[in-house]
Amino acid sequence: MPSAYEQLSDLPYGHLLRPHTGPLRGDERYDTVHFDGGGYRDQAAGGASFLECAFTGVEFSGVKLRKAGFNEVWVQGSRWVAVQLPESEWQDSELLGTVLAGVSAYGSALRRVVFRRCKLESVNLRGAVLRDVVFEDCLLRDVDFGEARLTDVSFPGSTLEEVRFGSAQLRQVDLRGAVRLELPDGPQGLRGAVISTSQLLELAPQFAAALGITVKER
Repeated sequence: MPSAYEQLSDLPYGHLLRPHTGPLRGDERYDTVHFDGGGYRDQAAGGASFLECAFTGVEFSGVKLRKAGFNEVWVQGSRWVAVQLPESEWQDSELLGTVLAGVSAYGSALRRVVFRRCKLESVNLRGAVLRDVVFEDCLLRDVDFGEARLTDVSFPGSTLEEVRFGSAQLRQVDLRGAVRLELPDGPQGLRGAVISTSQLLELAPQFAAALGITVKER
């Protein structure tokens, strides 16, 4: 897992960062660039790559970043709204206090990525591949992991509302730390996950329904 860097000055490449100016460009290589504040609206930067970059207080709205690459990036206090991120790749990156709303990231790949104190709402991660990913103290609402592959993924301190795992492939996915686990599709797709006893009791009616069992008092 990437180290927990709470401040920009903590980044090992922080002293190398140079400010970004101008619009985003497709297939551009951004190396040690600092995107600080400001908004990027309806820009197209498909295929761009970001290496050792920082995003602080940035708002992306309707930005198209299909097949973009994010390697060792640090995102803090930013808003990504209606951003197109299908088939993007994220590695060794950290997102802090960031909002992702209406984001399409289907078919993307995330490896060694940490989300801390983030809000993910209406995020499409169908068919994505997540490995060594942590959602810590996050709110996940209406997030779709359908047909995704999750390995070594955990949710400590996070709230999961309307989260779907239908037809997903889970391996060593730890849901025990989630403070709320609301699965509208029931236990579908949970094979390979680890849950707590209390979570099992909460989900028992859905498990029974999935097995065709009717539970009622005499």
